[in-house]
Amino acid sequence: MSKRKVYTIITIIIIMLVSFNIYITNSNSEGIDNFHSKSLNKKFKTKIKSGNLSTDYNIEDALNDLDKFGLNTLNVPVAININNLSSSDMNVDKASEEKAIELIKILNEKDINVILEPYPWIDNGSKVETDWKPDNMDEFFGNWKSKVLKKLVDDVAVPYKVDAMIVGSNFVNMEYNEAYWCDTIDYLRKDYKGLITYKTNFWTTAVWEPKLTEDYKKKLNNKLFSKVDYISIAAYFELTNNNTNTVENLVKAIQSTQIYDRKQNIKKEIKNFNTKWKKPVFFGELGFPRTDKASVHPFDAYQPGVKANDIEQANCFEAYRRVFEKESWNLGFSVFAVGEHGPDKHYYPSEQSTAVIKKWYGNSEN
Repeated sequence: MSKRKVYTIITIIIIMLVSFNIYITNSNSEGIDNFHSKSLNKKFKTKIKSGNLSTDYNIEDALNDLDKFGLNTLNVPVAININNLSSSDMNVDKASEEKAIELIKILNEKDINVILEPYPWIDNGSKVETDWKPDNMDEFFGNWKSKVLKKLVDDVAVPYKVDAMIVGSNFVNMEYNEAYWCDTIDYLRKDYKGLITYKTNFWTTAVWEPKLTEDYKKKLNNKLFSKVDYISIAAYFELTNNNTNTVENLVKAIQSTQIYDRKQNIKKEIKNFNTKWKKPVFFGELGFPRTDKASVHPFDAYQPGVKANDIEQANCFEAYRRVFEKESWNLGFSVFAVGEHGPDKHYYPSEQSTAVIKKWYGNSEN
């Protein structure tokens, strides 16, 4: 065989190998981008209008609330059983997981986005995740990966094509450990090709307290946010000292908080996450109690001496809508909480709040 023929054959083989590699690369990339066809995975071109389901949600009510509030997404929780606030071990609640699967099957048929959230259920729901402080961080992260994330990926996220997963929510006492979180997110990506987010809890800064600003900067610079696809925030920011407010005053307070004269610029501090990490920012929880003082401590529905006030709740939603609706870096919001509206559900949106949520991302003017 002549040298020319040998060179020709070698050249053809090289071209074939390169072409095959390009094909495989493109195929894998397309597989990730098109993991699900719904809007949440289309490069964030559609704003996400979601609702956080209560852990005791009713499937029928959850489906009705999609239309009632004009939602395109549901945040579906799966309860994670945890014995107490110092526990480093946990397990997925089987009944909660089965109910989530039943609902997600229906949501897929309706082309509704699904955000799957492992929801810490501590001491039978009597304790909150913001107070959880595991006694052994090595064990906590090992168990969270293998007993929670891996199980939910295998049982729910992959077989039912869940659009996004929350890797952790409001873990105030574990969030600082960025190396563990980066490793955990890398671990999750091995088997799950949908979107990944982490939900950080709200924070406070004050012009008169440098330590609060230092703490905020530590949160802002946490490398775990470099690993996620979008950044979620539980937006229970304290705004005013007032029992009631006009929408206009609440809009001002979002950009300079009045409570304790902190003058915290919440909008700017949230935008900093987008500037720092080049990721869209999502209000993973946006909720206010249907009471007076809804803007004072939005995370507390049992403030002493408060009266029911549907309009104050609605004014808080409307203020956030006016401030953030048109910001391109804001991916959207998830209303806390829907899917169950019994007498103990103090965060379920009032009739006036429903009107605000319904028109959000519509064609209405401010």
